[in-house]
Amino acid sequence: MAKALAILGTGSDVGKSLVTAGLGRIFHRSGVRVAPFKAQNMSLNSFVTVEGGEMGRAQVLQAQACGLRPHVDMNPILLKPEADRRSQVIVQGKVWGRREAGSYFDSQAELAHFARQSYERLASQYELIVIEGAGSAAEVNLRDRDIVNWPVVEMADARVILVADIDRGGVFAQVIGTLDLLEAHERERLLGVVINKFRGDRRLFDDGVAILEQRTGIPVLGVLPFLRDLVLDQEHSVTIEPGLTGISFSRET
Repeated sequence: MAKALAILGTGSDVGKSLVTAGLGRIFHRSGVRVAPFKAQNMSLNSFVTVEGGEMGRAQVLQAQACGLRPHVDMNPILLKPEADRRSQVIVQGKVWGRREAGSYFDSQAELAHFARQSYERLASQYELIVIEGAGSAAEVNLRDRDIVNWPVVEMADARVILVADIDRGGVFAQVIGTLDLLEAHERERLLGVVINKFRGDRRLFDDGVAILEQRTGIPVLGVLPFLRDLVLDQEHSVTIEPGLTGISFSRET
């Protein structure tokens, strides 16, 4: 089975998708056979593979960064909102059904099985799987119904990088609060924290890095700049300003 690295976040739109893609590109260029995986995504703007299956566009970008043709196993469950409280459910590229918000969690065990199937197929073909989580790593009210974050981390026996967004403020509360809500065995999987979307002179946050490391005992692996030169397809339910991101890579990367 492949080794696994999971990219979880302090919330939605902190930059998990691009950090996952960037790391996939780095590993690919280093000669590692690497593939992306996100158990469940939500998108109105899906991608159709050459086999005719639907998947999230973020995993398409990640696959391309890894030098791979996109495959539905990289995003086995895709939710396509049809109304405020109803979504079409795509499983391994094909329409599986429709679910109202109130009844969706009734299918979690079956959907988790499909996600495991897809992950195990990928893990049998590649040396490393870079997993993207969803939303916050500390959604404690959803812990017993989660099929995207910690259950996938534990299934894959993955180490974890936590991504936080400094652009909107509150990065100390994001990181420290998230870590405080994790179980001890979850914290043990953490390799470190990445601070994303920093504006200005990176040296101005040196004290911030020291504070985070002192308060949490977990290393800050990097501070990524806020960049305006990357325009990507939007697929989230989160509204963001187009073209603004904290990590960028050109065609040459």
